Amino acid sequence: MAQELLESGALSAFCGSIATMINAGIQTDEAVLMLGENRERSHFQEVCATVYDHVVAGSTLSEAMRASGGFPTYTVGMVETGEKSGHLEQVLRNLEMYYDEEARLFAKLRQSVRYPAALLFIMTVILAFSLYFILPIFGDVYESMASSLVAGSLMSVRASRIIGTIALAIVAICTVVAIWLAASSTSERGRQRVVRLLEVLPFTKNAMYQLALSRFTASLAAYVSSGITSEEALLRASKTVDHEELHRRLERAHEAMISLDDPRSLAQAIGECEVFEPLYARMLNVGIRSGSSDEALAQFSEAFFDDAVSQIDHALDLVEPIFAAFLTLSVGITLVAVMLPLIGLMRAIG
Repeated sequence: MAQELLESGALSAFCGSIATMINAGIQTDEAVLMLGENRERSHFQEVCATVYDHVVAGSTLSEAMRASGGFPTYTVGMVETGEKSGHLEQVLRNLEMYYDEEARLFAKLRQSVRYPAALLFIMTVILAFSLYFILPIFGDVYESMASSLVAGSLMSVRASRIIGTIALAIVAICTVVAIWLAASSTSERGRQRVVRLLEVLPFTKNAMYQLALSRFTASLAAYVSSGITSEEALLRASKTVDHEELHRRLERAHEAMISLDDPRSLAQAIGECEVFEPLYARMLNVGIRSGSSDEALAQFSEAFFDDAVSQIDHALDLVEPIFAAFLTLSVGITLVAVMLPLIGLMRAIG
């Protein structure tokens, strides 16, 4: 069993290729075999081989993917949704688009933090050298001077050490964060940790909610189109959600739909529990009345996804300028920390 998750690019390639071959009339086991047999030996090939073995043994594609250990829980859940709803090809296409965009975003994240991370590391070394080697020299000089000169100069040294220590701590923390972001974005498990971080940061929190909402809506559309009740569709689709805030709202929505006192419709529950914005809730209500709720949900999913990608792109565009500004400030603090003893010395001599 493969233990390492496939990266976003490989997940996109897997889902897109399987969808294309299914559309061409090729059976699932043959599609998986063809996908892995012409590739160089790699983790991707090992995952395909494991999936093929399980499919040939009688497992469904989602069961085989889960058994391989190479696919995220959300991917397996969505494929299972597609199998149960009869819309496997469309689900695979959605996953292809999602992971292709995710790969692009993380590549952009690596590019945004790699150069600032290197500069931050250099700045950490410079600050540490200044704090632990240069400033002590000034201290030794002052201590060897007459007592009338020492008092003011030692105060400057103490101030320099305080400023330098604070600057070093801040720069060191930012360096660790930048290096962690760059390193984590190279693996799928690392990317999941980055996603958890982005879900709580103020400037990316809403974008990550929109992204989770897009994934949920795509799953809900697949279940609704399969003909099951809206209550069951909402319950099953919510199981593919790992965003805590969205999951809590979906739980309240489901409780509202199955309430014995005053049961709500799907559109009402989603609107009242603030799963969707009011406009989308009203549009969903129109879609339900016209018998095209699955099509409306599919359109919502694309809209939520595009909005999330736009917000994340904007946030990533700000990463490099913010780091550059911080580096400029750090350089200024470093100069102040080094110059204060000199200023104190000149004042004492004068």
